[in-house]
Amino acid sequence: MRNAIDIGNGFIVTTDNSGGIGEKRGDIVAAPDHVTAYFAARVALLEQWASHAEPVTIIIHNFSGSASWEKYVAGVTDLFEEAGLAAPAISGSTETNMELVQSAMAVTMIGEKKERALVEEVTWFTYGTPLVGNEVLERKAEVASLRLLREALEVGIVERIWPVGSSGILQEVRQMTGNGMAQVETVLDPTKSGGPATVVLVAVPAEKITAAEVLFGANLNKIQIS
Repeated sequence: MRNAIDIGNGFIVTTDNSGGIGEKRGDIVAAPDHVTAYFAARVALLEQWASHAEPVTIIIHNFSGSASWEKYVAGVTDLFEEAGLAAPAISGSTETNMELVQSAMAVTMIGEKKERALVEEVTWFTYGTPLVGNEVLERKAEVASLRLLREALEVGIVERIWPVGSSGILQEVRQMTGNGMAQVETVLDPTKSGGPATVVLVAVPAEKITAAEVLFGANLNKIQIS
């Protein structure tokens, strides 16, 4: 997925947007605005972690009208609470001149990169299940937990992560490895969209595999890359 940009001086910019998902009559997927913002922010935050960065500023781009602003802010705040973190300062803008028939919004994060030594010998797993649309709301137990990912990164159970977006696991592996012919063996559908990063590729050091299995449970599955 990797919608991350290194803008220099140790800063990383990540973003994700959402259209046609919300509380407007014309929306394709009906969902509370705070949930829409939560999942957009989820993708941006995971991209920060994948870049070994922590967000210091958040910008919300709101095209749904002024009534949605506080709900979007609440969704972003809820995300950080779930991850066990204090939310950074939130700013942004709202389109009030034109009223759209569908909801539209985006979340952008500016983060500070944290340099650290990485373990090279790792085994890759998927954590979570690729889900899209209403599946995300109906199958919450299969969505990769931010709190558990955060814990795993902090204690070294997971060495690095790679969020899976709309292109699916196989294409993400090919992008991650730089090998456009790479193949994967997984119990999951390798071509299905990961939606708002409901599934994440995680790299686990050999000596931490048992700990990862205990922490993530049944949602952790080994992936073979060839």
